Amino acid sequence: MPTYADIPGQRAFGRSADAQPDRVTMRLLVIEDDRDAADYLVKAFKEVGHVADAAMDGEDGLAMALDGQYDVLIVDRMLPKRDGLSVIGTLRAKGIETPALILSALGQVDDRVKGLRAGGDDYLPKPYSFSELLARVEVLSRRRGSRHEETLLRVGDLALDRLSHQVRSGEEEISLQPREFRLLEYLMKHAGQVVTRTMLLENVWDYHFDPQTNVIDVHISRLRSKIDKGFSQPLLHTIRGAGYMVRDGAR
Repeated sequence: MPTYADIPGQRAFGRSADAQPDRVTMRLLVIEDDRDAADYLVKAFKEVGHVADAAMDGEDGLAMALDGQYDVLIVDRMLPKRDGLSVIGTLRAKGIETPALILSALGQVDDRVKGLRAGGDDYLPKPYSFSELLARVEVLSRRRGSRHEETLLRVGDLALDRLSHQVRSGEEEISLQPREFRLLEYLMKHAGQVVTRTMLLENVWDYHFDPQTNVIDVHISRLRSKIDKGFSQPLLHTIRGAGYMVRDGAR
């Protein structure tokens, strides 16, 4: 298992994920039956500003990978119920092309070749450094993004660059805090659709419960003051009883 010191720019956990403004947020799935290792990776990824879920066996991992919208999968090779190569092979057979990085204590050339031929996109033998794992995951996410996702989101005259973390309204640059950026990014990815509070809690704050706070209201208010203030036609709308929506108001 990697050490805390492997996490870029810090010696221990406790630093807010908002302290990493230069990274594009990834949604990751860690499929690892060692609970300590899985918890470590989930926490480490969150510390550098990403969203991470964990599955403890191959069956649960497969179900989550089929249902969830993940940027990269981190898959242990030796798993209960269904091994990692079987998970990846099943995903590929079903047309799911989410990049998968295989973690394994089996690090010989033949093992790596078998993993890549089974549909894995990268293979990292154990023990490993978290900083190397993070770099490899970021590379896989960028490759996928270049093929499947827009890096520049636009709604009306509002533009959000997911790579440079810049937001502009026409020629005017808008300064956002990291959490505000993630909130706007999620809303713009779902432009024209109602985004519920539950969706925001899960995908922007990584809460899988209601914290009973006004955190969403506060951030929506701050975001609205930055992207809509001074314009006659707002982009960010509250849909009473349902949630929020970003849509072009032809302002």
